[in-house]
Amino acid sequence: MEISRRDFLKASGAFASIMTLGFDAASVSAQTRKMRIKSARVTPTICCYCSAGCGMLVHTDASTGNVLYTEGDPDHPINLGGACSKGASLMQLNSVKVGEINPNRLKKPLYRAPGSASFEEVEWDWALEKIVKRVKETRDKNFTATQDGIKVMRTDAIANLGGAALDNEECYLLQKLARSLGIVYLEHQARI
Repeated sequence: MEISRRDFLKASGAFASIMTLGFDAASVSAQTRKMRIKSARVTPTICCYCSAGCGMLVHTDASTGNVLYTEGDPDHPINLGGACSKGASLMQLNSVKVGEINPNRLKKPLYRAPGSASFEEVEWDWALEKIVKRVKETRDKNFTATQDGIKVMRTDAIANLGGAALDNEECYLLQKLARSLGIVYLEHQARI
């Protein structure tokens, strides 16, 4: 038996409406939410990822202080309970147990040599020295001091992209560094 796309959509719509007869999903959702955070202490806070200032609720275990759950604050005037992908991951800023480092967090930089298929752990000093050397070489090779008799002091060979894991202060410092190097192509993931 061959079924058309239109017939499939009609059938699935009819099935969905039959399944919801006499079933109140809102009450079930509220009940499960109460069970998940029943003994939690709720602390309102502001998301640190961008300058929008969205309100978040952090649910912590009253006995241990560990973060159990984070969600958008429905009473906050900016986000009305919603959370973007960055705000939804706010819980990842906190470690699993108070005082411990998240076990999924990398502790050393990873480097993949040209032509290699895998990454290897390297020391921080080595990685930072390599980055500084490459940035300086690229900037010196492509630096423009003047253009059409006007002093411009810039490089067009390097761009800067801020990321979602950076908070406002880190983005500000990264932007200052980029401008001091003469980088003119500045962008942030939140605008893309």
